[in-house]
Amino acid sequence: MSVEPKVQGPASYFPSIEKKYGRPIAEWQQVVRTAPGYGAGAKHMELVAVLKDQHGMGHGHANAVVAYTLAEDQA
Repeated sequence: MSVEPKVQGPASYFPSIEKKYGRPIAEWQQVVRTAPGYGAGAKHMELVAVLKDQHGMGHGHANAVVAYTLAEDQA
């Protein structure tokens, strides 16, 4: 019997984000990636503000999506 490791960090928010806002994380990541200011030198809090102001996402959820997306794209 294998036990999967507990998801930690920003990804731990993903199930509740998908449930609360009704869109898969891949779609939220696309919103971040197409936001004005995304790319080299992107400012984390400006991208968080896009999710909060334009999509009504809470701060913690927006922060998790942005952090995960930026980390993924820098890897």
